[in-house]
Amino acid sequence: MMAAAEKFVEADNAEAIITRIEHKSRKIESLLKQNKPVEALKTALEGSSHMIRDERCKSANWIVVHRALMAIKDVEGMFSSLDPEYYDILMKYLYRGLSTGDRPTCDQCLRIHEKLTERAGLGCILRSLADTVNAI
Repeated sequence: MMAAAEKFVEADNAEAIITRIEHKSRKIESLLKQNKPVEALKTALEGSSHMIRDERCKSANWIVVHRALMAIKDVEGMFSSLDPEYYDILMKYLYRGLSTGDRPTCDQCLRIHEKLTERAGLGCILRSLADTVNAI
């Protein structure tokens, strides 16, 4: 159990992580201005903070992922460009979005959830819900 705990990023590194997330945010905004929402989502999901315990870092990363999620207009088209390696982490963020209770966010998350479940199957849902250690 100690080895698993060591994998988590401690709060001491939180400022460095926040700086990386801010850099990622600028890159995402640039991609969105170039009308590349799927690339923005991939960038948001890459290096996601599921191994971080610091709530400030988790919140900062959620804001970045949320911005990219809300920019997706063509959900079907998104999945033609999104690699399966992103499916499980995307599912976790969809559940985080649903937990906000914000109507536009929930609507978007449900649209994506439906298509993701069709593509990735129920296993993706189960892995996301069962993984309580790597909460985002």
